[in-house]
Amino acid sequence: MGRKRLLYLHNGRSQQTIARLDERFESWGLDVAHFWAYQNEFPADLKGYDGIFLSGSPHGAYEDIPFIEREHRLIVDAAAQGIPMLGVCFGSQILASALCGRDQVFRRASCEIGNKWLQATPAAANDPIASGIAPQVYMFVWHNDEVRASHPDMTILASSDLCPNQIWRYKDRPIWGIQGHPEITLEQAPHWFEQNRATMEQDGGDIAELIATADEAAAAKTLLTRFARLVSG
Repeated sequence: MGRKRLLYLHNGRSQQTIARLDERFESWGLDVAHFWAYQNEFPADLKGYDGIFLSGSPHGAYEDIPFIEREHRLIVDAAAQGIPMLGVCFGSQILASALCGRDQVFRRASCEIGNKWLQATPAAANDPIASGIAPQVYMFVWHNDEVRASHPDMTILASSDLCPNQIWRYKDRPIWGIQGHPEITLEQAPHWFEQNRATMEQDGGDIAELIATADEAAAAKTLLTRFARLVSG
């Protein structure tokens, strides 16, 4: 029996990122198919895909851009077919926008940035991918856009002091959104912070403090490994 196929949608300006999460999905037993959604590159259809990962992006899910419109349609199609999906940062936001309404994503008054503790909700304890984060989980978060926490089709799995919807699940489906960045390792963190110094400082981040408080965030990474395991069957 062959390896299960993961459709990896790159929503950023580059397909190469410090996190190299696509390579880790490969190491966890998945056959990863890459599509540069940011450049409007998508598969002709979803036949043969066992799971979908949606990456971060410099754009907002509410923007009127061709690739964002196409990704909305792909998400709705994938959900109808029961394909498991996981989105991080923008990926979480566009999942919410596509499945719960365009008004679910909004621009915050100020950026939330930092390594911080997120409090898990009771629903996390029995969740297929989130049980490893209860009762709390440490993670780096950095976002100016946010997903509202009030939609009836959302199960909130974790929140922070400044954001009530950090991790969520769509209904009882195998579809999850993560606002923060569990993919960044302790080794990668200083390089990523330096690479994005100007933007992070503009958003209120203290690079020295971010480096000093960085962590491997092993519990947060179980969200990724358990999703890979779920897709692998």
